[in-house]
Amino acid sequence: MADDAPKQDAPQTPVPPKMQVLGQFIRDMSFENILAQKGVSGEVQPDINVEVALDAKKRPTDNQYEVMSKYTVSSKNKAGGEQLFLLELEYSGIFQIENVPEEQLHPFLMIECPRMLFPFVRRIVSDVTRDGGFPPLNLDTVDFLALYRHELERRASAEKEGQPVS
Repeated sequence: MADDAPKQDAPQTPVPPKMQVLGQFIRDMSFENILAQKGVSGEVQPDINVEVALDAKKRPTDNQYEVMSKYTVSSKNKAGGEQLFLLELEYSGIFQIENVPEEQLHPFLMIECPRMLFPFVRRIVSDVTRDGGFPPLNLDTVDFLALYRHELERRASAEKEGQPVS
């Protein structure tokens, strides 16, 4: 037997996942300064609410995916409940992802990719709220892992009850 033949028992070195951000962009954005339009009397104490929705889809090119995140940021006056502003932002990133096992791809797309985009979203929200006449809003860090787990639980619960999963 030749010594230069590959050994079957030798463990293969795992190939680390590879992710590259190919591009990122604002897909859609809307900012309404309702305070300036309607006015609010008395003291203004903002109550901020942030909602995050995520989606991902395969692109025609091998190993490329588009990850979309939608942020809805609303502010109401604590005193009277009047709407102060509403910001809707859809932000997307194009990713080249390699060496991620198929069963781990969905969590990777819905957790790691939005995490990479989040600092840019935070900056946009801060700039838009400042330019819209309010103090700059610095979003708290989003826990994308908890968001992912919550969505899995919601879908499992909806399936159990026989409701369509959207």
